[in-house]
Amino acid sequence: MKPHPFPHILLITTVLSGCATTPAEHPEDPFEAANRSIFKFNEAADKAIAKPLAKGYDAVMPIPGKAMVGNFFSNLDDVVVTFNDVMQLKLVQAFSDGGRVLINSTVGVLGLFDIATPSGLEKHNEDFGQTLGRWGVGSGPFVMLPLFGPSTMRDSFGLAVDSQVSALRTFRPIRQRNQLYAAKLLNRRAQLFDQEKVLDEIAIDRYLFIRDAYLTRREHLVYDGHPPKSAEEDEDDFDDMPENASPAAPGAPPPATAPENTLPAEPASPATPAP
Repeated sequence: MKPHPFPHILLITTVLSGCATTPAEHPEDPFEAANRSIFKFNEAADKAIAKPLAKGYDAVMPIPGKAMVGNFFSNLDDVVVTFNDVMQLKLVQAFSDGGRVLINSTVGVLGLFDIATPSGLEKHNEDFGQTLGRWGVGSGPFVMLPLFGPSTMRDSFGLAVDSQVSALRTFRPIRQRNQLYAAKLLNRRAQLFDQEKVLDEIAIDRYLFIRDAYLTRREHLVYDGHPPKSAEEDEDDFDDMPENASPAAPGAPPPATAPENTLPAEPASPATPAP
């Protein structure tokens, strides 16, 4: 999938549709009106095509079969993960993820069985969007891609790069490759049923929930679970300090404490009730 090449179209759509919110309210989502329109299209396409097919797949495919399909595509994804490990200079992790591909592709019968995880080789999640973020590239505006769902300008470009590295591109004939792409999307859609139930129960505005969850998750992935604190969080930490707590000047003596034999203050008497 290529990065979104037409931001001006999004702007035009925003003007025609009317702004659902101003950029000042949500600076990370300046194209919210257009994104919501694409989100509605994606929801309609999912309801009409993807979801019924995924339900049929989920009902027909036995649990061991679904596990093997998931393992197969997970093993192919580890090729992309290893590439991005190297790009991020995570060489130890690259050796581990490359080992996963080698073990699962051979002993695991083309990846149908995950032998690497029980062997101690942990699975990681890396993509080119994270690689760009690691080297200081900002995420850019949030965008809702047709059929692909939530993304950002940076992650859209990363998706295009990862598609060039993906092992699925090497499958021939092209018809077989396209069938594998369809099977991967179908398997992934079926895996989202449990998450969808939770979303239906707690989300008042599905678009806002999905957008905020996506942006939060991506930030955690870029920083390996330790994102930097925002200015608001730093201010909250300062506000949580006790009122009498202040940094001592260099060389200042410690605050005086009451002698140990000092009697406690007499408790205040209750207020006298009015006659």
